[in-house]
Amino acid sequence: MNLQLDDRIADQYHSNSQKIRVITENWVNQNLFCPYCGNMNICHFENNRPVADFYCPHCCEEYELKSKHNSIGNKVSDGAYDTMIERINSINNPNFFFMHYGKDDLRVKNFIMVPKYFFVPEIIEKRKPLADTAKRAGWIGCNIVLKQVPENGRIYIVKDEIEQPIENILSKVEKTEFISQYKMDARGWILDILNCVNKIEGKDFTLEQMYQFEQELSMNHPKNHHVKDKIRQQLQVLRDKGIIEFNGRGHYRKM
Repeated sequence: MNLQLDDRIADQYHSNSQKIRVITENWVNQNLFCPYCGNMNICHFENNRPVADFYCPHCCEEYELKSKHNSIGNKVSDGAYDTMIERINSINNPNFFFMHYGKDDLRVKNFIMVPKYFFVPEIIEKRKPLADTAKRAGWIGCNIVLKQVPENGRIYIVKDEIEQPIENILSKVEKTEFISQYKMDARGWILDILNCVNKIEGKDFTLEQMYQFEQELSMNHPKNHHVKDKIRQQLQVLRDKGIIEFNGRGHYRKM
């Protein structure tokens, strides 16, 4: 994998945003594999496709690319809020690539893939409508709040300019792909419990520690009046899927 972006590919463009779009998309097209099936060649869709930028010709997974010259951070701006929510709830929402590149040296610093099944409406933040004086007055955009995506769903392909082993990436995707089988409400519970597990420092944790998140989870799921039961149920799911290990008597370990 060549981490150097090729700016020569965009010599004919004048807009900086157009240039970086062409440069970063060209890098993905030349260097990236499919994190689902390992196919070494993903393809670029035709320009201005409303749903995704790339697809894998082998397994047909689709991807959208977001690029920033500063750190990816906790939030990444996206398009229209209503469109994003509609996509999340549809059957063909894409996976996301997030690229952090150096503005001066045009090198890929970090590259993260977030599988589509980690996207739920709760991680999409509605922005304020554009002012009446704006060209698109009243338009409402959104932010993707990456800090609300569990660590298991933020899969590094490049981290601090170091390419990650392809077998590790494929394994991480395969290990969490079971989440895609759940409907949105059940998926939200799985992701919330994963986030709670990740908030606990260290590898080992207890059921009592998980119960400390009861109030937070009740606010996220106000219709559920048996939150402790749900915590135990979701921990069992994560255990059965190899995300955590049960060591008896309310003790667990992150895998």
